[in-house]
Amino acid sequence: MYLDVNEIKMSDIGKAYLFVGFFCFALSSGFAFQDQKLADSLIAVYQSGAYQGDERDILEIIAGEETNPDTKLGYSELLIQKAAQDSSSYFLYKGYLEKGNALQFKGDNVAALTSYLKSLEFAEGTDDQRGIGSLMVSIGDTYAAMENSKNAQSYYRKGIQMLRQLNDSIKIATALLNAGDDHFFNGQLDSALIYTDEATLIFQKIQYPIGEAYGLGNLGMIYAEQRRDELAETNINKAVVILEELEDYYPISVYLTYMADIYKRKNDLKTAMEYAHRSLDLAMQSGLKDEIGSAHLKLSQLYETAGDTATSFSHFKDHVTYRDSVRNLEAVQDMADLRLDYEVSQKQIEVDLAEERQKNQRNILIATAVAFILIALLATGLYRRNKFIKKTNEIIAAEKDRSENLLLNILPEKTAEELKEHGKVKADRFESVSVLFTDFKGFTRYSEKLSPEVLVESVDYYFSKFDEIMGKYGLEKIKTIGDAYMCAGGLPFPSNDHAEKMILAAQEIVDFVQESKEKDSDGHASLDIRVGINTGPVVAGVVGTKKFSYDIWGDTVNVASRMESNSEPGRINISENTYQLVKDKFKCSYRGELEVKIRGHLKMYFVEEELGA
Repeated sequence: MYLDVNEIKMSDIGKAYLFVGFFCFALSSGFAFQDQKLADSLIAVYQSGAYQGDERDILEIIAGEETNPDTKLGYSELLIQKAAQDSSSYFLYKGYLEKGNALQFKGDNVAALTSYLKSLEFAEGTDDQRGIGSLMVSIGDTYAAMENSKNAQSYYRKGIQMLRQLNDSIKIATALLNAGDDHFFNGQLDSALIYTDEATLIFQKIQYPIGEAYGLGNLGMIYAEQRRDELAETNINKAVVILEELEDYYPISVYLTYMADIYKRKNDLKTAMEYAHRSLDLAMQSGLKDEIGSAHLKLSQLYETAGDTATSFSHFKDHVTYRDSVRNLEAVQDMADLRLDYEVSQKQIEVDLAEERQKNQRNILIATAVAFILIALLATGLYRRNKFIKKTNEIIAAEKDRSENLLLNILPEKTAEELKEHGKVKADRFESVSVLFTDFKGFTRYSEKLSPEVLVESVDYYFSKFDEIMGKYGLEKIKTIGDAYMCAGGLPFPSNDHAEKMILAAQEIVDFVQESKEKDSDGHASLDIRVGINTGPVVAGVVGTKKFSYDIWGDTVNVASRMESNSEPGRINISENTYQLVKDKFKCSYRGELEVKIRGHLKMYFVEEELGA
């Protein structure tokens, strides 16, 4: 499978860049810019037994200067063992720090994070602000290597903030370099360039060759990603020269991969392969899993471009093997757990300190206890009295709310307010009101087959939905009589669109009943409904003195009832009066005349559909 360099995701190449960042930050903790010759000479002195003084001092220097990860790990653990004998916070801090650096070199990020957190615990005990700030950034580096960007950025921010306050050029420059790493990893090349350029200038100003080398190399990689190949090649070549003089070969593997990219873009595949093979050789010699995988990927791309598919596939398989060994999801979870354990331990320290303060305050509390008891007795009496009054008022308020809600369920709001204020309600005449009647076809015969419980539940099921529909359109439910439902629109507040709203409500009622019938209505009776509507004047008022009832009277009500009784199941039958009000809103079909005593012949219409719907 061919993957052109332009198609590689930032995470594929960014991890290599972050790896170099680990070297850079280790500067602030005494790790990257080691003096191997010094380490070799001190090891010889220590093994000969000729060293005079505290052996932890020489172990600290050896662990800090040693570049071989396994040797570094051995002397770090020896330093921890010696420091644990007298619980020396300083040497335990240094021992765990170098152990974390060694494990990080070996690619064991979970174990490295464990050591860094232990080191941070002891560093805080020594109040070493530089050490704490440096460790924060190292922990950020480790999280970044496992692609836990959220935790990485959190620790980077804390570390950089602390280091900027200390005015230590080397440590500030190193922290900035790692901040650039994190921006590079997330594809923020402009921000990465700003941080890295500032760090490089600081290293050059203080004439710190190793720091300058890392800064130049990182700048070269940023320029390479921006396709500014001339600047990239210049900076990387300068970095490689310095690193070779210092015999620091680890980051060269990363930089050579980018050189391969540059020469590939120049169509010089031979030179590009030479750089990629050299990168792989250096990574293999140093046991750098990330860089081994990156070098294999680069070679896979180059051989694919050259047309050597077999060799390309072989390198790509090796790349996948090393990539998967690093990207271990369980390790990511372990690291998250480690961070949680550390933060919990910090909270426990805070709890312990709080308990100690409480002990110191106990004697003072005892001295004032008697006075508080007397005050408490008085306060208790007042509290109980106030509580009784409050509870009584709450009961009264609740009952008042309950009675008002019940009244509103029976009467329209305006009518209820008039009844509460005057004790009676004056009858009103409304010149234009739409009245609706519904009736279930064959309900009496059907109810004989149902138990009383099912019958009541079925009626409640339908009428509860009807009430909801009335509320939606601002219509007033008047009453129910058996299986008949009656409501009105245009009162107690007159309106111009009550007939239109009544028909919309009627359509929803018909649709609901039909849907319930098709769904078997969840165990309720399946019924057919007839609807009738008439519009005209009515008289409205409250009757009764013990059980109030809001009702309407007039010929309009009687005609509405006749419209319903002459309707058909699932249809809405309206009178001539209603039709004249809604004919521009609804398509209706004329269905003949109905003979009514006194009134003569009344025209009827079925509502078909809403116009424009």
